[in-house]
Amino acid sequence: MGHEPRAFLCAPGLRIENHERLAELQFAQLHQALGKIEAMMERLEKRLWLTVYGVVGVILAQAVQPLLSHLP
Repeated sequence: MGHEPRAFLCAPGLRIENHERLAELQFAQLHQALGKIEAMMERLEKRLWLTVYGVVGVILAQAVQPLLSHLP
């Protein structure tokens, strides 16, 4: 006969399968959120270094300015 055996689906088995699927989705969402946080941290780090270089530039300019005023 052409009858195919089907898998027996019971309520606990379906609950476990749904829970696993939900856990996969939650981990995917968490991974995506971590990726966004890493990108924001990289941008923040670039801004921080630009600020540091700017402050160092101002300090050096103030240090060199009196030396230039004494030159003929």
